[in-house]
Amino acid sequence: MLGIGSDHGGYALKQAIKKHLEARGVAYRDYGTYSEASCDYPDYGRAVALAVANGECDRGILICGTGIGISIAANKVPGVRAALCGDCFSAEATRAHNDANILALGARVVGEGLALKIVDTFLDTAFSNDERHIRRIQKIEG
Repeated sequence: MLGIGSDHGGYALKQAIKKHLEARGVAYRDYGTYSEASCDYPDYGRAVALAVANGECDRGILICGTGIGISIAANKVPGVRAALCGDCFSAEATRAHNDANILALGARVVGEGLALKIVDTFLDTAFSNDERHIRRIQKIEG
């Protein structure tokens, strides 16, 4: 199960990503927001992050205007490794090297077409299980 959430700035892109996930057959749970009415991104970043951290969701996707604020909020939750990605190379690298469990996107930074490619890359890339990457992740988690 994939968790997805956004603030008002990421709402439209979240809707496009949900359609894309449905077309791929990816099960997801939407943690809000459910409209373009102004809201606070930390609420939705935390909701998805908690779902990933407690095992309710395997991974997550978060969207706000830049992706910065919502990724900072998510990374406050222990066990979460949220990565803000604006290109496919970063999405692939963060999965393979950091075992990132949440993808953050900036709806005002990347267009829909690129965002969908980034989502696909994030979902389709496995963690490398390389010993050096495991060691580094353990250092991050303290």
